[in-house]
Formats: sequence, C-alpha cells, structure tokens
Amino acid sequence: AAPRPAHGCGSGALLGRFGVLLQALLALCAFSTLMLKRFKEPKAERRPWRIWFYDTSKQAIGALFIHFANVFLSDLTEEDPCSLYLINFILDATLGMLLIWLGVKVVSWIVQHKKYTYLVFGEYGDPPQAAAWIGQCILYLLIMVFEKTVISLVLLIPGWTKLQQILLGYIPNPQLELVLVMFVVPFIVNAIMFWVVDSLIMRKYKQKDTLDISGSTETPRARRTEESQVLLSPDMDFDQSESDQDISGLRGTNQKMKQPSYQVVI
Repeated sequence: AAPRPAHGCGSGALLGRFGVLLQALLALCAFSTLMLKRFKEPKAERRPWRIWFYDTSKQAIGALFIHFANVFLSDLTEEDPCSLYLINFILDATLGMLLIWLGVKVVSWIVQHKKYTYLVFGEYGDPPQAAAWIGQCILYLLIMVFEKTVISLVLLIPGWTKLQQILLGYIPNPQLELVLVMFVVPFIVNAIMFWVVDSLIMRKYKQKDTLDISGSTETPRARRTEESQVLLSPDMDFDQSESDQDISGLRGTNQKMKQPSYQVVI
C-alpha cells in the first residue's frame, strides 16, 4: 500500500469507496439545484421537462468530464491528491468559468453567423429533435476540453506546491479533508456554476415571445409601452373647440326635448 502522508489523503483516496460515495452524493445534490432553478422560473417561461433535460444534460456531461479529468490529474504525482484536486477545482470555478463564458459566446456567434439553427444553445426545433441536442452536447464538450486544457497549462506554472501546502495542511484527519474537497466546497461552487451556465445555454424565452402585427415583429412589452404612450399622448386629446361644439349641441338637443309642446284646438 502507498504510504499515507502525515497530512492529507493518500494516493488513490479519491477513487476509494468513501471517495466514490462522496462523489455520488455530490452529483445528486449539485444537480438538484438545476431542478430548483426550473421551479424558480416564471410559469409562462418554465421549460418543459424534455427541454429542461436537454439543457441540463449538457452540463452533466461537461461536469463529469471536468471531474474525472481533475481526479486523473490529481493522481499523476506523489503529492497530496486532495490538495491537487482542490487547486484544479478552484481554477475551474474562477478562470475556467471565464473561459466557459467566452467559449459559449464565441460558439454562439459562429453558429448564428453560419445560420446553423439546430446548433444554437437551447434551440431544439418544434418538436424537439434529439439530433440538435447531440450536436449541442458535442459543442459544449469541446468548450470543456478547451477550458481544461488551458487550466492544465496554468498548473504547469511553478509555485502551486506552496499553495497546496497552505490550503489543507492544517487538517490532520484525511477523511475530513476528503469530505471538504469532494463534497462541501464542490457542492457550493458547483451550485453557483450550474445556475450561471444554465442561464447562458438555455433558450431566451423573453426574446422569442413576439407578436407579428402587419408584418412587423413586436414584443408584448413594447406593445404595452406603445399603448401607454398613445393613451397619455396630448396629441390624441379632443380639440377643445370641437368638444365645446359637441357639448353645446347636446345641450341644445336636450333643451328642445324639454320644451313643452302646445296644441292649438280651433
């Protein structure tokens, strides 16, 4: 058996029975935040379960790829794998999040420029097509590969060993360190990341909710704003002279109706 270091978890601890149990619990709790996000959406814009599955499954595939890549990279050296995993995870949550946002924006621009409708994130056709979902999964996975490659190159910069000793060197219990590294910290950070990334790759329903009036596309909000401007516009008020004439005419008619009629009998 590999010698256990004085501080930190030993080699292979991430893939041990306790480590795998923590990873399964992490996956269950982290993806529950996406379900909570769906119920937090307004009812008029809430995604059907099938669309929600298509959106969130892309994140699931990307997160699994990043997770197992971090586990693999953490066991490459003889140093504390828990500290290495935590460093990888922190970089993924900071610099990696910026790279994911940039990758989604660049890919979305290219797809819209080339007019590949089914490759637009969140658009699956009507009815939803599995082929569109597969294509978007491949694009998102390529973004994850790009992100992890950049993070791995950043880890080649010398000086991370000192940070590794600072992060978890004060925890004497290896199992407690494993719980912090594989469950507590990833759950908090993943919940935030999943929420943000889901907002990036989901369909923007507010932009799609349009009305076609006389060949023009108009949002309900713009239509309501236009109606309020028309109602409050002074140009639409009745002319004072015309209203006075109408009122005087009505008064004259009422007076004629009120005058008594006399009948002369001879």
